[in-house]
Amino acid sequence: MTDTRTLTGDEVVAQVSALVEEIFERLKPVLAAAESLLAEPGGSASAALHRIRPQVIEALGGLVIGAGFVSAPHVLSDQEFGFEWWTSPAEEGEPPEQLFISLDPDSENFLDYTRQSWFTVPRDSGRRHINGPYVDYLCTDEYTLTFTLPVERDGFAGVVGADVYVREFERTVRRRLRSLGREAALLNAQGRVIVANNVRQATGSLVRAVDVPAWWASGAEPYTTEGGLTLRRCGDSPIALLVTT
Repeated sequence: MTDTRTLTGDEVVAQVSALVEEIFERLKPVLAAAESLLAEPGGSASAALHRIRPQVIEALGGLVIGAGFVSAPHVLSDQEFGFEWWTSPAEEGEPPEQLFISLDPDSENFLDYTRQSWFTVPRDSGRRHINGPYVDYLCTDEYTLTFTLPVERDGFAGVVGADVYVREFERTVRRRLRSLGREAALLNAQGRVIVANNVRQATGSLVRAVDVPAWWASGAEPYTTEGGLTLRRCGDSPIALLVTT
């Protein structure tokens, strides 16, 4: 007899992988626009960043509720930091809204984004990254996932990124997670719960029954513990499916 629960697990992995790729695909035009702009004469002036706005606005929609470009220090010719970020409107039919933050290091409200992992991981690894779940106190006070890609111009020049509400991500994958018929959760690479199909594994909580970081470090191959927990990587994303077998 075919184990339909195993097939459903495959479907969860496939769905999460597809969602991740769809979000990163939305960022590719923003990445191309940012790298093209920075390569042009005068394109590194802060006032020129508005020219990537059409691609940023186009990236909004679906699961993506925020998107933009964040420059590395001293990449712009006329200021140390740069930030071009837009968010979906709170009310349907309203235009997108630009997010403003303090870029003055001497200001008490200055946000040093160069310390945030959505910035540091692409900078240090040269690879795309998914950060979260974390509470986005800057924008929404909601649990959020931030997807980022490194921008290159004679080296690391910043990131382009997209924000996704965890609650909307959960709504999208909820049906397949529940259909597994046993406790399951999607975890980040640190072992924190993104979403789960049970109340015992709250978003942001840390799974301790299995050493998830060590599993990732060892290659993230499908793995079942002696206690009956199965870990599977969701495609090429830093998201794992944890299932009680």
